[in-house]
Amino acid sequence: MYPNWLAQRVKMTPKRKALTFGQHSWTFQQLFDEAMNLAGSLKTVGIDNGNRVAILSPSNPSLIVTIHACWQLGCEVVLLNERLSDGELDYQINDAQPTLLLVDKDYQARVANHPSVTLDELAEKASSKFEIEDEWPIDRTMSIMYTSGTTGNPKGVRQTVRNHTTNATASAFNMGIQSNDVWLCTMPVFHISGLSIFIRSVLYGMEVKLYSKFDLVKVVDDLVDGQVTRMSVVSVMLERILRELEERDAKVSPCLLTMLVGGGPVPSNYLERAISRGIPILQTYGMTETASQTATLAPEDAVRKLGSSGKPLYLSFIRIDQASKPFEEGEICIRGGHVTPGYIGSHTTTASQVKGWLHTGDIGYFDEEGYLFVVDRRSDLIISGGENIYPAEVESAILQHPQIREAGVCGMSDEKWGQVPVAFIVSDEDMTLASLQAFLQAKLAPYKMPKALYQVNAMPRNASNKLLRRELRAWLISKSSK
Repeated sequence: MYPNWLAQRVKMTPKRKALTFGQHSWTFQQLFDEAMNLAGSLKTVGIDNGNRVAILSPSNPSLIVTIHACWQLGCEVVLLNERLSDGELDYQINDAQPTLLLVDKDYQARVANHPSVTLDELAEKASSKFEIEDEWPIDRTMSIMYTSGTTGNPKGVRQTVRNHTTNATASAFNMGIQSNDVWLCTMPVFHISGLSIFIRSVLYGMEVKLYSKFDLVKVVDDLVDGQVTRMSVVSVMLERILRELEERDAKVSPCLLTMLVGGGPVPSNYLERAISRGIPILQTYGMTETASQTATLAPEDAVRKLGSSGKPLYLSFIRIDQASKPFEEGEICIRGGHVTPGYIGSHTTTASQVKGWLHTGDIGYFDEEGYLFVVDRRSDLIISGGENIYPAEVESAILQHPQIREAGVCGMSDEKWGQVPVAFIVSDEDMTLASLQAFLQAKLAPYKMPKALYQVNAMPRNASNKLLRRELRAWLISKSSK
């Protein structure tokens, strides 16, 4: 059994600030009181311990209170992605089969096919009494998140008390905890990188400064003015922050202790630019199935091991499948208390582990000192004339061009070579394939050179800003059929 997260935190530091949103803030006591009142309202509408509640809402204080209310009542929470299409939402709701669907009033029309209660309607209900649990079973499912669907149909991942607590504890062992920590959260709360910040907040007694969306100017203001000490981003967010800092000719405040960068390999150009702007970058590697981080670069290694995702966190184990020596690439496999015990719905019978190991589908290697380097998704691998080409490597080289903001690479069928790489770019100026190849000549082997170039207005990304290379492949098919 583990202690009830929020109830335990209130016993320890009730007056400490828990959440800031715009001009408003909440202490842990205030957050607990609001959550308990709303939990009573859930009880009034017939929800009880062990029920499953799905929530569709923007990232705002109402969502945070609702999540805690469900947990105080002993419910599983399914966090729905507000940026999905109506069809995708319909699939996830049908798959999850929640006892209750809660929606922000602005989204109610999107789930009209399903019975729902708005968050405003719930807040108006009388609050019934219920017995709070001081302790929680460690294997209780707390949250359910659907995988990002970068490679196929999303799966509903169970995340337990043990999963979340193990992850937050291991992260604290790596980064440390400061009494004045403030975590800037612009990641969506329906994503594990967002929710994990709020779980750390309760376990650490740490304030979270929440934004509903990534507001570039305000975020950079916070970083420069020293308003926050930690932040989580993905590559595309980092690049936008860097451009804004470069336009201002500014550096971030020394108060910023950590910027965790996850969601896939980070181009070396971004890392080098971040160092020049005073950003303490720590690359991290994790996934929905591991309740966030599994490996993270330690602060003292940030410069020396630039490009690495670090070593496995203290409570994590990683091996490279079928690799027997340093630098030998293979599938990354993970074991530990943070690994999901399984899935729900249509994937209930899908095993999350094989002999205790989660097979991630990601390709990586360890160097001679045991530092993990993530190469790419196995499903995105391009095999050209028998040679392996990793899109992330080609993208990293392309992004060194000063006029290119974003890049995406995928494989295109070729009669001679089987596949050849094709590049999509978002650029400040028109660019020809020949000029790009000339720029890349000293950076890539000839077989890795893009054989076609497409300039686009924006890259296809999911809600957590991960590049969807399968969409690039669909674009190629669409173009070839015209």
